[in-house]
Amino acid sequence: MVTYGAERPVRVPVLRAGWLTQTFVHWSFPVEAVQRLVPAPLVVDAYEGAAWVGLTPFVMADVRLPGVPAGAPGVPTFAETNLRTYVRHPSGRDGLWFLSLEVSRAFMLAARGIGAPYHRGALAVTRRAETLVYSGRRRGAGGASYRLVVRPGVRIERPTQRDIWLTSRWRAYTRRLGMLWETPVEHEPWPLARAEAEVLEETLTAAAGLPAPCGEPVVHFSEGVRHVRLGASLPRPPSAAAS
Repeated sequence: MVTYGAERPVRVPVLRAGWLTQTFVHWSFPVEAVQRLVPAPLVVDAYEGAAWVGLTPFVMADVRLPGVPAGAPGVPTFAETNLRTYVRHPSGRDGLWFLSLEVSRAFMLAARGIGAPYHRGALAVTRRAETLVYSGRRRGAGGASYRLVVRPGVRIERPTQRDIWLTSRWRAYTRRLGMLWETPVEHEPWPLARAEAEVLEETLTAAAGLPAPCGEPVVHFSEGVRHVRLGASLPRPPSAAAS
C-alpha cells in the first residue's frame, strides 16, 4: 500500500515545479493486455486483479532549476498530459511506467534521453464556468488526440485505499540504451475531489496499443501540488535489492 505522502525526501532536486489543475481518469484492463507494453523486468502492479491505466492532464507551473528562487522569472506555465500505468521492480519498489507523454514545450523533449516517451503537440487547459476543458493533439498526420470536459465535485476528506493507490506514486521508470532508469519525486499529498467526465474523447490509449477498457472510468480532480521536487534519474540494475 502506497502512503499518501512521499516515501522519502528528494534531498537534491534537479528540477522543481508545480503540477496544477490535474485530472486523473483511470480505466481497468486485463493484466496481460498492459503487461505486453511494459519491459522486463518490470511487472504490472495490479489492484484487485486488474491493471490500471491513467490519463492525467495538468498544468506545469513554476518550473525552475535548483537554487532559483520561487519568485524569479522562469518558464511560463504549460500543459502536459500523461498516459501511464503502474509497475513494480523486482526490488519491490513500485512506480509509474509512461505509455506516452504529451507536451506543449519543446525543451521537455530532452527527457527522451532517458527514454521518457514525450511527444510534442498542441495542448490547452481552460476553465468554463464549473467545468475544466482539456484538449490536445500530437503533431503529425493522424496524431493521437483527446478532449476531456470535467466537472469537479466535492473534496475527498478521507481517501479510500483505491483513491490513494491510483494517485500516489513516488518514482517513474523509463528505459533507454538497454537500461532501466529510475526518477524519484516528492511533493505534498494530493488534495483530491470526486469528479465527473462530461465529455471524454481520446485516441491515446489505442495509439499506445491498448484494447478497449473493462469498464467505465474512475475520475478524480485536484487543484494540484505546488512543491514538486524531481530527483536525478539513475540507472537501476534489473535485480537490485530495495534500498
